[in-house]
This record gives sequence, structure tokens and C-alpha cells, in this order.
Amino acid sequence: MPTTMVMDSPSPNNLDDYSASSTVITFDCPIPLIRGPLPAGPLDRPSLGSHVLAFRDAHAWASAYRSCELKIVKQCEEGARIGCAIRSSSLCKPPWWKALLGFKPSDLKERELCEECEMANCFVEAKEKCVGFAKDKCLVPFRDARIRVKERHFDSKGAVRLIHWASMPERTLWVISAMGFGAELGATNRRAGELVGYDDCVKCILGEQEQSAEN
Repeated sequence: MPTTMVMDSPSPNNLDDYSASSTVITFDCPIPLIRGPLPAGPLDRPSLGSHVLAFRDAHAWASAYRSCELKIVKQCEEGARIGCAIRSSSLCKPPWWKALLGFKPSDLKERELCEECEMANCFVEAKEKCVGFAKDKCLVPFRDARIRVKERHFDSKGAVRLIHWASMPERTLWVISAMGFGAELGATNRRAGELVGYDDCVKCILGEQEQSAEN
């Protein structure tokens, strides 16, 4: 349902009109957030705040990635279609001296066929470039985007290790935290690039791109 808000006073043009059409403003429905706040992890910078924005799960992250990629491809193709039309018209226009001899219907038909061929070839090449352009634009921000993950659960052996670590001097615990153990214990989110080998949704997107980059 659209959001509504009652105005404080009627329109200045008709001060006696208190009808709903004059006193209520209709707003469009708000766009749902694709990311939500989560407590920052141990390795996050405290100066940036106590919370970070993260996708609710890998499926939401993958859906947002595909949507972003498709929108960029669509916008790129629209621009490429205009550019290809201008290019094909320029390549297929008759030489200037033909205007002196007068144009024939066959000349117009020949130009039309030339423009169709050039337009098709140009657009096929442009579409391939648009796909690569969209991947390049989406890769870095989505690779660094955060995804909500469940906290790691430990078995009895893990509990024994925790007790052992807790008995160590404070300096040693700081070193362990710096090595990443602290992040594993309390983190509620991971960057997408860190989940390539552990989550199928992330792997099918970032994994494919890493392989194509290597090739």
C-alpha cells in the first residue's frame, strides 16, 4: 500500500477545503533494502562504527549481483545500439559524387542492405563487450561486499582448544587474534571473496570470473 501523510493545513489556494484529496499526500512504496546492519566483527575498524551493512544471505547477494549486471548490460546495449546505427550510416553512405549523377532506387536499396549488415555485425561485437564491461563493474564492489553468515559452532575438541588459548598470556592471545582466530569465533559476516570456496552461490559467480581472468 502507498504511504500517506496528512498535511498540517489546507492548500493556500482554498483554505476551506479539508477533503482527503487536499490534505493527504500519497507517496510511492519504499524500495526494500538489499542489505541490513550487522554488528562489526573483531577485525573491522572501530572508527567506522559498531555496525556494517551485509546481505542477509548468499542468495540475496547473488540475486543483487545478477540484477546489477543485467541493468548495466541493458544500459550499455542501448548506448551501443545508437553508436552502431551512426557507424553503419556513416560507412554505408554513398560517395559525394553520386549526388551529382542522381540517386536511383537501387542505390537506396543497396544502402539499406549495407546498413543492416553493418549494424548486425557491430551490435554482436558490442554486446560481447557490454557483458565484459558489466562484469568488470560489478566484480570489485560485490567481491568486497559482506554477507551474513552463521556463527561457527565448535565441538568438544574446539572447546578444549579455547580453554587452552584462554590460559595463554595476553600477548599470545593478541597474536592469535591477529592471525584470524578471533575473527572465526565472533564474526557474523564475511566478505564475498572469502566465501568462494565455501558457498555455491558465491562460487558460481566469482569462481567463474576468476577462472576466466586466469585464462
